[in-house]
Amino acid sequence: MERPAPRARWLLKRGRFRPGIYWLPNAITTAALFAGFYAIVQAMNERWAVAAAAIFVAMVFDGLDGRVARLTRTQSAFGAEFDSLSDMVSFGAAPALVIYEWALRGMGKYGWAAAFAYCACAALRLARFNTNIAVVDKRFFQGLPSPAAAALVAGFVWASETYRFSGGEVRLIAVAVTVIAAFTMVSDIPFWSGKDINLRRSVPFWVIVLIALGVAFLFFVADNLPEVLFTVAAIYAASGYVVWAARVVARRRGGGPPPAPPPGVTS
Repeated sequence: MERPAPRARWLLKRGRFRPGIYWLPNAITTAALFAGFYAIVQAMNERWAVAAAAIFVAMVFDGLDGRVARLTRTQSAFGAEFDSLSDMVSFGAAPALVIYEWALRGMGKYGWAAAFAYCACAALRLARFNTNIAVVDKRFFQGLPSPAAAALVAGFVWASETYRFSGGEVRLIAVAVTVIAAFTMVSDIPFWSGKDINLRRSVPFWVIVLIALGVAFLFFVADNLPEVLFTVAAIYAASGYVVWAARVVARRRGGGPPPAPPPGVTS
């Protein structure tokens, strides 16, 4: 008998999963999987903007399936594993193939190596998330989440197509975006998860004002939806490095860890 994956076993122990297969959350996961597959098909048909948009559609469904499962109390081990496999297609294989067909194909072995590096790093990122879910700080992701990495790659393709840039014209930028997204996924750089937000808690009025100003500023610097999505993805990808740098500076100012005791001296 096949044993459940570590992520499923941990959630089963905590009582968060129920036995069985539930149609509603898994139907949403299937929709996310279809969107990722559709992105691959459209990339093969050289419909780059449609392919990139399909990846963002997959993100919407991916964000819904878990919330629907929690709201309807239909979380299951099957659903968790199905969601992970769907993520691998939609946020691992699909972005890698889209960026390869659009810009990296003309680079020969360097192009497919960069695309494969992204795909492999997405798989490693998902595997690490599933096995470390019980031990990591829930406030931060360890490495760039695969949907955010996919948003960075797909957003770059979509925004470039909007401004009539071909893949060949921005090939070097495309390979840089792909490689940076790939290795940031498997890094230890912390990225805010947003799981500590309490939507039921009241907030001061100035918070609403800041949100409104932030949205207005975003649409001021980005004139269309693809540019907005790519800008948001780029800001989030950069935020992890900012948090990491701030922690390094704070650690150095704090003097670092205490010195080791002299030989022969025990605490």
